[in-house]
Amino acid sequence: MRLAAPPAAPVPLAELAGRPLTTWRYAEALGVPAEPWRAATLGEGITPLLPAVDGISVKVEYASPTLSFKDRGVVLLLAQALASGASRVIADSSGNAGTAVAAYAARVGLPAEIFVPESTSPKKIGQVRAHGARVNLVPGNREATAAAAIEAVQAGGAFYASHVYNPVFHLGTATYAYEVWEQLGGRLPETLVLPVGNGTLVLGVTRAVAGLLAAGRITKRPRIVAVQAANCAPLAAAWRAGAAEPVAVNATPTIAEGIAIAEPARGAEILAAVDEIVTVTEEQVLAGRSELAQNGWYVEDTAAVCWAAARAASWPDAVVPLSGAGLKTAWTPA
Repeated sequence: MRLAAPPAAPVPLAELAGRPLTTWRYAEALGVPAEPWRAATLGEGITPLLPAVDGISVKVEYASPTLSFKDRGVVLLLAQALASGASRVIADSSGNAGTAVAAYAARVGLPAEIFVPESTSPKKIGQVRAHGARVNLVPGNREATAAAAIEAVQAGGAFYASHVYNPVFHLGTATYAYEVWEQLGGRLPETLVLPVGNGTLVLGVTRAVAGLLAAGRITKRPRIVAVQAANCAPLAAAWRAGAAEPVAVNATPTIAEGIAIAEPARGAEILAAVDEIVTVTEEQVLAGRSELAQNGWYVEDTAAVCWAAARAASWPDAVVPLSGAGLKTAWTPA
């Protein structure tokens, strides 16, 4: 599937009325053909945006078919795989992208092989297997997992459904920002707070914001703040040092497994795209997850990092994604 050069933004707000309540309502900005998308979709998109506390609103991304925001990009990857005539797919993931690829591959009838770190949550591994995908547990960190998957792809015969290297994925995650813009009546908040490991949500959102500005759909760029776990924060270290590339860090294990990326492949792009990068401690993540649960939102640890950062800051108008469901990981009391 060849990507058309996508228009800079969705159609004007008034023209969206009556369109399907999926990411396809922004078809003009996706730049992909309709037919393979229709074959692959599981109804992803249009997740709730709800007020929480102290000027913070939450976008409930775990109200997605596979319980995380990764569905936004994976549906386009599998549409691309279909259009290319692929006979099977390979992906690497810390968990959520792998579960999404497994589900969407099942939807289109393609065998899937998913490489994950051996430390991945057993619940996520179980979700991958439930969809019929083969799981390869890789010793070592997230980078070792990616290397193993790439080696398997290079052996031939598989479509690499990479949420890191394939820019089609970012077309999908851009719909997060389009939805916020539409749900707020044609504006974006003062601050968009986003988790960052490999930057798949950050890069999609910044693309969307640039397009909305260029098309005159918004007149002011929101502040984009990225959040890392303090235990694994090469981008935050680079930000503090004023560096254009990620800084080598002595990463230690973190409960925020979804953003535990010590060597982000698109680090320079991420650093150039955001306005600030902050970190949160393990204790803040646990406290944030607990506070969210006490308010009715049951999220995994990684999904609490942005909430924890927003609660520690004083951003008066901020939107935070609840990126993955708590059912994906074990509950750890704060």
